[in-house]
Amino acid sequence: MSEIFEKFSLKGRVALVTGGAGLLGKEFCLTLAQAGAIVYAADLNENAARFVAEDLCRQGFEAYGIRLDVTDPTSARTVVDEIVDRSKRLDILVNSAAMDPKFDPQHAQTASNAFEDYPLKSWQDAVNVNLTGPFLVSQAAARQMVKQNKGSIINICSTYGLGGPDQRIYEKPGKPKTYKPVYYTVTKAGILGLTKYMATYYAGTDIRVNALTPGGVFNGHDDEFVRNYSARTVIGRMAHKDEMNGGLLFLASDASSYMTGSNLIIDGGWTAW
Repeated sequence: MSEIFEKFSLKGRVALVTGGAGLLGKEFCLTLAQAGAIVYAADLNENAARFVAEDLCRQGFEAYGIRLDVTDPTSARTVVDEIVDRSKRLDILVNSAAMDPKFDPQHAQTASNAFEDYPLKSWQDAVNVNLTGPFLVSQAAARQMVKQNKGSIINICSTYGLGGPDQRIYEKPGKPKTYKPVYYTVTKAGILGLTKYMATYYAGTDIRVNALTPGGVFNGHDDEFVRNYSARTVIGRMAHKDEMNGGLLFLASDASSYMTGSNLIIDGGWTAW
């Protein structure tokens, strides 16, 4: 194996993926495991997390499924303590858990999400998951990384954290308007602020904090949505669910050892126009 490929190896490292049972979370768990890491798939849905881990174990990897409520500081500390008790360290944290209103067949829109009438409770719930959650889990993980003086934290952002949503792609002729809600852009923009703060806070250490910004990932969306979304990208299509994996591995591994406080954008050129 050449030196450059060795830099991508995660052999002997321990990784925690929040939202590990999600569409991208499962991909991230598989990627980290394939690179040699011991993987903890954490999710509010414990059964789903265990299913992800069991599937990885069947493929010959070491993985564990664990329940995690990212909005609960006790849950975050308990999960990190459990990981360290079992595996003696924690090298990689992927903050993938998030509330994200989907526009695919599995997630029918039951409300317009109009800004003027958006409920305060829904806003507060989303901020707790999307912004407070990464803060709490990063706090818990960083305590161990400080002891090791090494670690990589990867916060999952969104193109909608870089600019406002193009609400036109959610319009359907003859149907009431639906919108990507306000909290999504605000919380994902906040993720970038958290990333930069933590990166500079740990200046002079070997603890690195970066963001990964995916574009829209195809998940059975209807043809009209796919056309509308694809027309806004340079490449001319939505992403496949495995197309964030290379970027994730780069940020998790020593291949990105001189990178911190940065945002890696994988969006098919959405933000290049």
